[in-house]
Amino acid sequence: MPKRPREIARAVHRYTNARPALRAFLWGLAAALALPPVHFLPALLFSVPGFLRIINQAGSIRRVMALGWLYGFGTALAGLYWITEPILTEASTFWWLVPFAAPAIAAAVACYTIPPALAAWATRPGAGRLLVFAGVWTISNIGQQFWFSGFPWNYWGTDWTIPGIIGDIFIQPAAWVSVHGLTLLTVLLAGLPTLRKRGPEILLSALLLWGGFGWLRLQTPLAFTGLTVAMLQPNAPEPPDYSRRALEASWQRLLSMSNAALSTHPNAIIWPEGASPWLLDSDATARAQLASVTGSTPVLAGSLRIAGPGDFRNSLVALSGPGPALAYYDKWKLVPFGEYMPRWIPLKIIPDALGGGFTPGPGPRTISINGLPPFGPLICYEDVFPGEIVDEAHRPSWLAAITDDSWFGNTSGPYQHFVNAQLRAVEEGLPLARTANSGPSAMIDPYGRVIAYLPLGVQGVLTAPLPDAISPTFFARHGLEIPLVLGVVTMLAGVLVSAYI
Repeated sequence: MPKRPREIARAVHRYTNARPALRAFLWGLAAALALPPVHFLPALLFSVPGFLRIINQAGSIRRVMALGWLYGFGTALAGLYWITEPILTEASTFWWLVPFAAPAIAAAVACYTIPPALAAWATRPGAGRLLVFAGVWTISNIGQQFWFSGFPWNYWGTDWTIPGIIGDIFIQPAAWVSVHGLTLLTVLLAGLPTLRKRGPEILLSALLLWGGFGWLRLQTPLAFTGLTVAMLQPNAPEPPDYSRRALEASWQRLLSMSNAALSTHPNAIIWPEGASPWLLDSDATARAQLASVTGSTPVLAGSLRIAGPGDFRNSLVALSGPGPALAYYDKWKLVPFGEYMPRWIPLKIIPDALGGGFTPGPGPRTISINGLPPFGPLICYEDVFPGEIVDEAHRPSWLAAITDDSWFGNTSGPYQHFVNAQLRAVEEGLPLARTANSGPSAMIDPYGRVIAYLPLGVQGVLTAPLPDAISPTFFARHGLEIPLVLGVVTMLAGVLVSAYI
């Protein structure tokens, strides 16, 4: 006779209970359910306590390191599966990478889970262990932003960017503590079930206080500049076709969409990353053709720029009329393996046309052109680096983020990228106009609210009013020292609690 569901469940429980390594991996997979775009945060209330119980039973440092890595590997593998998507578009060339890309990146990211696992294992069970675990987890996340070129992706603080008013409310503390501080709070709350009877009471109280704070902050009236911005979402296919006919068709599509944007009387038109098939910084003919459509309306266009022999730049070029470019910005946070090859990798997988890859720009910059408030450009995944996106010496009034997420198709990747833009707006107190080739494109106010939106996978023009900036936030004034100090203080508090209480 076939086994009943309850018998099957018991058999599965016995099987996994005898294999802590498998349980660590599965709890890591479960934690990924809280990430965008699923946002199933209750998964963490099971995943984190389950992982801490496994750590408690580990008998050696080596065992703890393996379990910590497996937990992180499960989370990263489920959260970064979309990394494989752009490789599939070039499968005829890079077919051998398909089974390795996502696991390889996940394997590297998983290493950042080892320090908090070791710290938890070295601490007595209870409130002290939870504090130590959350503090070291946060410190390790901050390190992930910088070490080995930096890859600050899938932080648990992004879990709260739930579409709508609930998400808007719960991301407001980022103005003080950034996404790293939200991650610290998330780990603490997720681990509360380990405190048994006190856990649910503390969880409910914390959520009420957190939500009440966010709701009060959102009651501040929002002011607008009186200007509008048109964002083009051409939804061009990837990989691009470099034949002359395809390049001409792409150019004509951009001109036609820009002409359509003019009917809304915008104060600026923004093209996505790498949209122009021509080198707008040096191609006077292309600039003249564009000016015949847009006139003197400023165009902020994603375009390749060649600064010298073999010196390729991924740039935003600011134009107004047929003359030389008013300004340009070169991307400085380049994507490893996509835009350059790290020297410690003995393989070459970027396109041959780029030679050794792109050259990075000097860093964040504020651009001022007539008719527009000064803005800070961001290209592609530069907007996932909290505390590193603004030229603080010349603070901008708004942010213009351009990207091309069409490489990742209809996966979680573009949505995960989008919510990072929301968090950067909250952290800096600056409105952000996000223009993506395939979407989502949006105007985001300085509180992280989406006030205009063009969804993924459509072609269109999004014209939206440009909000005013608010006063620099606490995080904007003090930067990453805030979450770093919070992580260290939480860790030390955990050590004291474990030793004396």
